[in-house]
Amino acid sequence: MSAIDTEPTSPLTKVDSAISGLSSSPPKDEQKKGHRRASSSAAGVYNINDLEKEGKELQIAKETQKLNWKLNTSPATIDDKEVLKKFLTTPPVKKIDLHFPLGLEVSARNLKGVTIKDALDAIHKQFKKKEDDELENPVLAGFEWDKEESWTRLIVHQKKEGAPSGGKGKKAKKNEEE
Repeated sequence: MSAIDTEPTSPLTKVDSAISGLSSSPPKDEQKKGHRRASSSAAGVYNINDLEKEGKELQIAKETQKLNWKLNTSPATIDDKEVLKKFLTTPPVKKIDLHFPLGLEVSARNLKGVTIKDALDAIHKQFKKKEDDELENPVLAGFEWDKEESWTRLIVHQKKEGAPSGGKGKKAKKNEEE
């Protein structure tokens, strides 16, 4: 059995980082980095708050007035599927709040631009569990943008029942004859 030499023969080469002031974590950059991923929004799609600052006005797609869509039915039931793909507003926005007259507010979001379908999906999510007789005005009449009230939201208009598609009503025909 040989005795173990307790005297160190060579100096230690490992340096204690706490003593010498070094950090084992990577150096921090002075400037703060942004989010990890760049925005996946499409070009030409705006943040509604930026539009408000620039004073750019919104135009709402006219097609929303002709849908005669029941709020508690799926947007997939709409016959004209092409309308659903159109942007809800011009210029297109990433997010818009939809305000109902009774105070309910829902948000429609799409980083590539809110489409009519996105807005209808957001509305449907709120009303899908309601029966027809629970809704006072179950049919979408259209949207209104009132920049005096709020630049960042649209007012949702509803009506009692969907108008029959095509043709004019009796009153419209009478008024034409006079």
